[in-house]
Amino acid sequence: MKVYDSNMLRNVAILGHSGCGKTNLIETISHVANTKKIPKLTDKVNMTYSMGLIPIEYEGYKFNLLDTPGYTDFSGDVISALKASDVAVIVIDATDPLQVGTEKALELTEGIPKIMFINKIDNEKARYKDVIEMLDGKFAHKIIAMISPVYRDGKFIKLHNVFENVDDLEGEFKEQALKMKEALMELIAETDDETLEKYFSGEELTKEEIQRGIIIGVQRGDIIPVISGSTINNVGTKEIIETISSYIDPKYQDVKSPFKAQVFKTVVDPFVGKMSYIKVLQGEIKKDSEVYNLNRDTKEKIANIYTLNGSELVELERAEAGDVILVTKVPSLKTGDTISKDKNEIPEDEIEFPKPQIYYAVSPKNKNDEEKVGTILSKLVEEDPTLHFYRNTETKQALLGGQGELHLKTVINKMKDKFGTEVNLDDLKVAYRETIKGKSDVQGKHKKQSGGHGQYGDVKIRFERSSEPFEFDEEIFGGSVPKQYIPAVEKGLKESMAKGILAGYPVTQIKATLYDGSYHDVDSSEMAFKMAASIAFKKGMEEANPVLLEPIMKLTITIPDEYMGDVMGDINKRRGKILGMEPTDNGKQVLTAEAPQAETFKYAIDLRAMTQGRGYFEMELVRYSEVPAQIAEKIIAAANK
Repeated sequence: MKVYDSNMLRNVAILGHSGCGKTNLIETISHVANTKKIPKLTDKVNMTYSMGLIPIEYEGYKFNLLDTPGYTDFSGDVISALKASDVAVIVIDATDPLQVGTEKALELTEGIPKIMFINKIDNEKARYKDVIEMLDGKFAHKIIAMISPVYRDGKFIKLHNVFENVDDLEGEFKEQALKMKEALMELIAETDDETLEKYFSGEELTKEEIQRGIIIGVQRGDIIPVISGSTINNVGTKEIIETISSYIDPKYQDVKSPFKAQVFKTVVDPFVGKMSYIKVLQGEIKKDSEVYNLNRDTKEKIANIYTLNGSELVELERAEAGDVILVTKVPSLKTGDTISKDKNEIPEDEIEFPKPQIYYAVSPKNKNDEEKVGTILSKLVEEDPTLHFYRNTETKQALLGGQGELHLKTVINKMKDKFGTEVNLDDLKVAYRETIKGKSDVQGKHKKQSGGHGQYGDVKIRFERSSEPFEFDEEIFGGSVPKQYIPAVEKGLKESMAKGILAGYPVTQIKATLYDGSYHDVDSSEMAFKMAASIAFKKGMEEANPVLLEPIMKLTITIPDEYMGDVMGDINKRRGKILGMEPTDNGKQVLTAEAPQAETFKYAIDLRAMTQGRGYFEMELVRYSEVPAQIAEKIIAAANK
């Protein structure tokens, strides 16, 4: 593949709900660009799980098409693709206009130049007017049907370009075409004062002025072109390519600027190793270049640079600003990193990914694979930053978090297929704690005589609740416990706190005051006083009204207005409470609530069901609170079985 000048490069993210025709659109674009024969396309949903790069050459341009998953579990790859894109093409199914994936695509592309492609307009179930109304509602006075369908007797006849003559159109189609052209010309006029003055004085705008106005308007987000078509019948595909080449002008810095680029996606392959997808932001890069990783403060050698042809790596001699390239086997590179030939260059903002919505415990089917599982999951987390993997030291579980059940199941399948390792997904255990509500004053005496030296330690300790995880104080007078043994008492208490008396959970928020005791000149030792402290701890806990504590989570839930009642009612059923709510800029509500962790493990699944996939949330631990008595009894009984 030849090297393209910056002004002939276009990076295009293709977004939309699963099954709307994104991959079909890319297939037909490939056909129009004569890179392959058009395959037999169908409306059958073939789910895309990860971002794909498909470079297309057409009439002197190179289009780096980034195919993205439509299912919300894989939104991380959509975010990655958008980071590298000059424009987003949002594919909308004309037979089902407002799908969850469509809404998510509209949200994620806020502030990014975009083109709407209304697919399946020749389908008898097409609802073109509904799509336009929906888009008008979202983007008032910005939506322009540049290429619109014409119907006769309910059947699709042809496409009409907003700049074409309207003489052969009839009725509402003629009216719509004239109205759309007038709206477009007004938006073009508003892009600068000179054009505005010329337009309102009644002068005709030149072809160049119209093109410049559309470019400026699309770049600012003031004009959103709408193209209609049908991927299955290759209708509107050419118009999409020509709209992108004519009206998207990203204006990259020229090749004389120092090279700078950002990693927007990482792929870990068991055979090839690490592959980094990189967007060149300025300057140019040649193979065998040395660059600085500005985020890791390392110097790296880029031996080769590649693009893709299908799944094959194709070597490039060099790449200019605006291009998307792949590099392999550069260990330090991670998604979001900025590389440059100038070590003093300012790094780009890191890419923000959503936090996990759901966690499961992961365990190897073969016990010998435990270490291997950790290594593989660490690689997959690097590949997909919306995953999170860590070990919970309290529950002794390895936890894997992701965007939903499908997301995690896909990861598990990938571990099996790519790395030959099988794992189980299990429910999480709650990291309960124990503490005391009352006070106690106890004696702990450890006395043992078994020939030769015996063991003797005797302590008197007061226990009470503390706001700190653990407090230790001593009020020893007259040397009843020698100073050298006091640290052993504290150590004995700390070690005892690892396992509480109710259900064996760690103990927290207690204060212990050592105030008296006794010792033996020969038989006392540090070990004896440690033992005495642990005896006192057990007695002290029993007599000070021990209780079970559970983690309380703060939930920040974003939902459309219409689901507010259901979501609030559900929080109450989870022993939770609503803290507040406030509206967002895009017509949703952000609900703040608290609920016990035990009630939230599967919340992602339930929230998705309640909101038809339109709700999402973030969660963090805020504190520990006492478990209600009836629930505590069951937990203690289960733990002591």
